[in-house]
Amino acid sequence: MTLPTELILTGPSPLRGRLRLPGDKGISHRALLFAAFAEGPSRLVGLADGDDVHRTRRALEHLGVRARPGPEGVVVHGAGARLREPDRVIECENSGTTIRMLAGLLAAQPFLTVLTGDASLSTRPMGRVVEPLRAMGAQIDGRDGGTRAPLSIRGGPLRGTRCELAAASGQVKTALALAGLQADGTTEVVEPRPSRDHTERMLGALGAPIEQVDDRTLRIRRGPVVAFELDVPGDPSSAAFFAVAATITPGSSIVLEHVSLNPGRLGFVDVLRRMGADLEVRPTAEQLGEPVGDLAVRAAPLAATTIVPEEAWIDELPALAVAAAFAEGVTDIRDAAELRVKESDRIGTLEQELAQLGVAVESRADGLTIRGGRPRAALLKSHGDHRIAMAAAVAAVACGGDTTIRGWRAVTSSYPGFAADLAHLTGGGGT
Repeated sequence: MTLPTELILTGPSPLRGRLRLPGDKGISHRALLFAAFAEGPSRLVGLADGDDVHRTRRALEHLGVRARPGPEGVVVHGAGARLREPDRVIECENSGTTIRMLAGLLAAQPFLTVLTGDASLSTRPMGRVVEPLRAMGAQIDGRDGGTRAPLSIRGGPLRGTRCELAAASGQVKTALALAGLQADGTTEVVEPRPSRDHTERMLGALGAPIEQVDDRTLRIRRGPVVAFELDVPGDPSSAAFFAVAATITPGSSIVLEHVSLNPGRLGFVDVLRRMGADLEVRPTAEQLGEPVGDLAVRAAPLAATTIVPEEAWIDELPALAVAAAFAEGVTDIRDAAELRVKESDRIGTLEQELAQLGVAVESRADGLTIRGGRPRAALLKSHGDHRIAMAAAVAAVACGGDTTIRGWRAVTSSYPGFAADLAHLTGGGGT
């Protein structure tokens, strides 16, 4: 899908109707990796269609895993724990999830792999996954002592160990789980606080030798993964942007269908409700341990609050920052230093773009203070970050007049169809 470099949105444009979102990005990455590790064919329907997930699929193909899309989803022919040495450097582009999770899968494989990325990915921290894998016996090197990509991984025998992580990370936990499934003995992953639990839910539902000791500790032993079928539920992170757009735009009423209702991913729902949002959660089913259902959202006035995010839903903070810009009072976002090392420095980029909207905002090392008011149409920039681009679009549909968003192609990493789905709910308004 070729997207324009600029998007122009005219507001205010109420959102109305029903929408099924693309598959959850984190679940899509994990589904591809677990299917590749499994014995035999797995069928995956509704995978996220952004560049990041495409990078994971292409990487697996370079490792000898057939993963071809068809009319009934992507069929992944799992290779068990027997991958093939790639004949080229594997390009992860801007996907931190791809490079970190692949590192865990490859750490036990008896060959050399080099993982690289674009200029943005090359600045992001890799020590958080490299150091615990090295403690398990992996041979990994890279720039700055292995703390920056590209990463060179010479796989070999691993031994289980206790890994106490300095920062909670669902990506690192997944990498260590994939390594632990191939290691001798027992691997324990201990986090300082809970992170996204898609890995333990999915592997547990598949009967893998994995044990949730408590909400911070995961225990893994060597063992197989069985092939499976999955209809990937919609991405809660994407849902947050539509939920905020509907909440702050008068006259809006939408239903977001078949969304993952994983409790650890719905922190944005609690925040929006605390601010006064009219938001209903409707559970309908469960898939591979993931609760699934609909979110119904109607426009409502918002009041300021204090936001202290968990790692599991930090990607939704750009949307919540826009909600704060339209809320009455002063909202304080705290303990969010992780925003500094995402696709952009999201604290800095949010400060710049909210100021463009006429919002009074101050940044700190680990957060933002946002004085809500009446944002105005403006010229905004994505800074090459998909979440900043989506947040700008959310603000645009609620502002009066035309807003231009430069660098719109950034959304291709996670949600290339975002503008089209937004137009579906607003009845147009995008060029």
